[in-house]
Amino acid sequence: MSFAWPLALLLPFVVVPLLVAGYRDLLHHRVDRRARLEALGLVPTPATGGRRAHDRRRHVVPVLFLAALTLLLLSLARPHATISEPRREGTVVLAFDTSGSMVATDLEPTRLEAAKAAARTFVERQPATIRVGVVAFGESGLITQLPTTDRAQVLNAIDRLSPTGGTALGRGIQTALSAIAGHTVRLDDPETAGTEESDVGYYGSSAVVLLSDGENTDGPDPQEAANLASTAGVKIYPIGIGSPDGTVVEIDGFQVATALDEAVLRQIATRTNGEYFNAADERQLAEVYGALDLAWTIQGRRTEVTALFAGAAALLLLLGAGLSFLWYGRVI
Repeated sequence: MSFAWPLALLLPFVVVPLLVAGYRDLLHHRVDRRARLEALGLVPTPATGGRRAHDRRRHVVPVLFLAALTLLLLSLARPHATISEPRREGTVVLAFDTSGSMVATDLEPTRLEAAKAAARTFVERQPATIRVGVVAFGESGLITQLPTTDRAQVLNAIDRLSPTGGTALGRGIQTALSAIAGHTVRLDDPETAGTEESDVGYYGSSAVVLLSDGENTDGPDPQEAANLASTAGVKIYPIGIGSPDGTVVEIDGFQVATALDEAVLRQIATRTNGEYFNAADERQLAEVYGALDLAWTIQGRRTEVTALFAGAAALLLLLGAGLSFLWYGRVI
């Protein structure tokens, strides 16, 4: 414990001894006066047992009042203490499917815009201790925002997303792992075997939120990427964007049928010990927040505890006043 105004600690050493000395003098005067009155027969002599009980009890209330005053004087020094607080820590990467099929309107206004709206809500609800990154993937993967605690940068990265190209779920997972690891992560590439790029490391307090319609049209194999994520201790929470019944979108002048493929997304969640969500609307998209399993840590925080000292002093004063009224019929 420390004190913001340490010089104020001198007050109890000055005031309390003076009060104790004054109280002892008062007791001596009372004893002398009672003895004189008893000698004159003006005060009855109490029984020995009653006198002892009275002698023990009469000091309780003054001691309580004195302790309360001591705490109040100590509070003037503004005490500070280190208080342990639990908090969530870790990294979450939002991996957005930005393929051409994400312009489908089976989730209003479009699949991608609905995913972006839910992601904004998700980011705003994150504790300040959680780092959030953004990845966009179509036929290739791109880290549009490295994990950061700056929520404005994350929201700006989400707003810049636009649909194009095909879908490579494995590439999206691989890019998300690279964002978490802080270096390029590759999948079973003989040219990088034994190098830093082939060693993803372990990140047990990290997660990937994969927002996609699940229609995989390009390599690498998303299940191999999910296996790598599992090895790294990274859980993936796929969010199915769209309707299983599907719809038709126009891409480069062609009419293309597109539907939500939940099977592949469920497999990814299972392999990484994550959880799959079917996002029928924006509200359900936001529910993934409560499912994230990030680490809880205990961290000490310096906090002023003057109010605790004052509160303890108030309790002692109330206790002393109550006992005084109970025993003597008066507060003082």
